[in-house]
Amino acid sequence: MVIHYKCPNCGDDMAFDAESGKLSCHSCGRKDDIETFSEEYISKMFSEEEAKEYHCENCGAVIITEKDTAATTCSFCGAGVVLSDRLSGVLAPVKVIPFSISKEEAREAFKKWCKNGRLTPKGFMTANRIKSITGLYVPFWLYDLYADAKVEAVGTKVRTYSRGDYIYTETKYYDVYRDIDLHYKKIPVDASEKMNDELMDKLEPYHYNDLKTFKTPYLAGYIAEKYNYDDKELFPRVKSKVRNFIDSYVHSTIAGYSSVRYKNKDIDTQQKNSYYVLLPVWMVYYDYDQQEHTFAMNGQTGKVVGKPPISYGKVAAWFSGIAGSTFVSLKLIQWIVGGGIW
Repeated sequence: MVIHYKCPNCGDDMAFDAESGKLSCHSCGRKDDIETFSEEYISKMFSEEEAKEYHCENCGAVIITEKDTAATTCSFCGAGVVLSDRLSGVLAPVKVIPFSISKEEAREAFKKWCKNGRLTPKGFMTANRIKSITGLYVPFWLYDLYADAKVEAVGTKVRTYSRGDYIYTETKYYDVYRDIDLHYKKIPVDASEKMNDELMDKLEPYHYNDLKTFKTPYLAGYIAEKYNYDDKELFPRVKSKVRNFIDSYVHSTIAGYSSVRYKNKDIDTQQKNSYYVLLPVWMVYYDYDQQEHTFAMNGQTGKVVGKPPISYGKVAAWFSGIAGSTFVSLKLIQWIVGGGIW
């Protein structure tokens, strides 16, 4: 089913406006609250089965979409449409964080981010080669987790002291036991096979107090994907994601020792709840040096992540300026040139 939201004033197509949080008509400027928008001005066209081909009710053109697309824009008339049959039943999101950064704000924020790149080429820093910016709702699962960590370790305390002409080293050994209950709320994992997992992880955090009950008008004018992996399939990944946090917390409870040797560390992580949500992402495509570079921006906070090109001339100049710390500098340069995500 294809859904259009028609302006009650002029009949033109309406789309979700990130600045006002309302449905907005680009022709006459009318804005309507999503919660109270009348069904009278929502036009729907039904399809007998899920397919890659839909007809735009606005202009009659054929809309070709991939099978996972849940919202898109007609390439002919620009109308924003929502394919609601791909957002129903088990495919229906529970919550959504609406875009709070407009396309123009995203463009300006990206330009500012480029100019802050101290080791990027000057041509890249001008930020004048933006090829396109696309607003995309990415499917995520949010997990509530419970972890039980049982730890057995041996801690040592070493004391050195002198008596007369002799220096003594005293080592004491302690048995250490921990049984810790940990609870984690709303741990996000992206559920789209198209999106780069590392890129999506770097976009965190989102402010989950802004989660809204899902309604299709939030998607009008944007592209949205339905999930490719359910919460059971992604559970191993979320367990791996929180493992470092659990290890860090356990380590913080075993303090005051010169060294700690773990004899046994048993961590049992269980899924308490999971929520299917859509989170806002601006995808920025940038042409530089005959290559297309892809960056992602958190559509709520404006945080930008991606791998910018590196100026080896700037790297060399920076390195020569701090050559006194040769080993540390070498390691830092190795990491930067290796392309760490900012």
